[in-house]
Amino acid sequence: MAMETSISSEACQAWRGAAFVPASFVADAGAALWLEEADGVRHLAVLATPDDPALAELAGARGGERDERVLVLAPADGATARWLRGRLPWLAPAPIGQHTSAGFGDRLGLATPGHIRALRAVLAAAPGATIAPIFAQQSMREMGRTHRTPADVLDDATWGAFAAGWQGSVGADADHLKTPEDIDACAAVGYSLYTIDPGAHVDDAADGDDPATLHSKLATVPWDRLATTPADFLRAYAGQRIDLEDRALTLTEAEVVRAAVKYGAAIAHVATMYRHLAAKNIPSELEVSVDETATPTTGAEHIIFASELRRLGVQWVSLAPRFVGAFEKGTDYIGDLDALAADLNLHAQIARVLGPYKLSLHSGSDKLSTYPLFVAATHGVGHLKTAGTSYVEALRVIAAADPALFRAIVRFAAARYPIDRATYHVSAEVARLPDVDHLPAGDLPALLDNHHVRQIVHVTYGSTLDEFHDQFFAVLRANQASYGDVIARHFVRHLTPFAVPAAPPPAAPPPGRAQGIAPTSHLRMERGDQTVNLDRVDLADQPQPLLTPSPSEMGRGPGGGADV
Repeated sequence: MAMETSISSEACQAWRGAAFVPASFVADAGAALWLEEADGVRHLAVLATPDDPALAELAGARGGERDERVLVLAPADGATARWLRGRLPWLAPAPIGQHTSAGFGDRLGLATPGHIRALRAVLAAAPGATIAPIFAQQSMREMGRTHRTPADVLDDATWGAFAAGWQGSVGADADHLKTPEDIDACAAVGYSLYTIDPGAHVDDAADGDDPATLHSKLATVPWDRLATTPADFLRAYAGQRIDLEDRALTLTEAEVVRAAVKYGAAIAHVATMYRHLAAKNIPSELEVSVDETATPTTGAEHIIFASELRRLGVQWVSLAPRFVGAFEKGTDYIGDLDALAADLNLHAQIARVLGPYKLSLHSGSDKLSTYPLFVAATHGVGHLKTAGTSYVEALRVIAAADPALFRAIVRFAAARYPIDRATYHVSAEVARLPDVDHLPAGDLPALLDNHHVRQIVHVTYGSTLDEFHDQFFAVLRANQASYGDVIARHFVRHLTPFAVPAAPPPAAPPPGRAQGIAPTSHLRMERGDQTVNLDRVDLADQPQPLLTPSPSEMGRGPGGGADV
């Protein structure tokens, strides 16, 4: 928001000196706000008239006067972050709706400025494209392992966005929620997207069960919570024809029974979670994630799952099916890309016909080969979810800046891997790690392009941070510029395929058919009038593709785990 004032960023920088962070400067409603950082300590600086009512709510100390305004310096903590989100509404998470979007998970709370540099560069190079960002995104499991709270994750993203001068809309993803208490914790601090994970309620054995077993299990489905009966369920779906864009699917009785057994309890759980969230009456939207199952979601299962959610009154903005192939941590896709393209196309058609709602690509970190296929199938309107890759790229900075610490982390991760891998679908082998103690220091950063190294350090992040917390953060804070460079370069590769002109709005659904999505929100995006400054990021100097084991080498295991 522009203001009529003689105060400028240049004047404030000359006044405040080296502590002033120029990109953060905002002129708002007769006041000026910026970030100051000195000796590793950050403050929010607010220069406003003494009668500005917002100052009464800001806990800070007077720092001087200028141009008939007073300067208040407030600690860059959680309370000040909440104040800042109230003062600058674009920093407050809001629903995104049916826009192409990306989740930038950040386990360390330091990556947002680099994420923003990448996003600005990609959008500047693609006029007409939009990618709505979700800088605050963390699963409950990740929060537990990094000893962070939902407020910590949101506050770190707020400070990162403010420091980088981001003035577009943002979302905040309460990721992979399993209980109503998870919803409560994230709703209390203002998250906007709630990703419900009903994986514990999916019957993974259903795909291998014979017909007799399936019919026996049918009685155990929670039909009371689904507000229907087995007979009515079969009548509703068996023999039904669904016309998609380039084909028609007719649901067989066998497919309907299998879908009920496999997903019935999961559907009931999602409905329960949705009602718990809806009762809060807060601005929010829902994502449903069924990607964490042992077997892929078939077209028939997707149709029945979405149709049942809609019948039960659930509204959602995006859905993550379990796609074919393997979406393992820290590496590219493992599987047949032609088969994946066909699978993506099928699910995207179902999402457009039954919704429209977005497909969501979970465990999306480093799946570089899949992005063009995903964008083509979804007509450029989907959601990419990443997280762990920003942590792994932090290790690239540590490898260059402190080789001894990097070697210690790799040795420690190798020892922890047999324990920490238990909750992940991964295939790296400790026996295939290079000998980090005998490699030249200059070769260490490139180890993070090795499948086994990258995946082992990826899933042992919690243990590593417990063991090396102080050294880890000391190196990153001393090399913030390098970390920003590495993150920006890495995420340009992730985001570029998604920077396509927006697809035409979908046709209105036929009369009488309810849509299973939340209303599309208005979106505030940074556009071409924003300064794009990549500093030292050389976009032509791209890292080599991540080394991915072939399916014959690693096998085709199940999809990814709860963080991405």
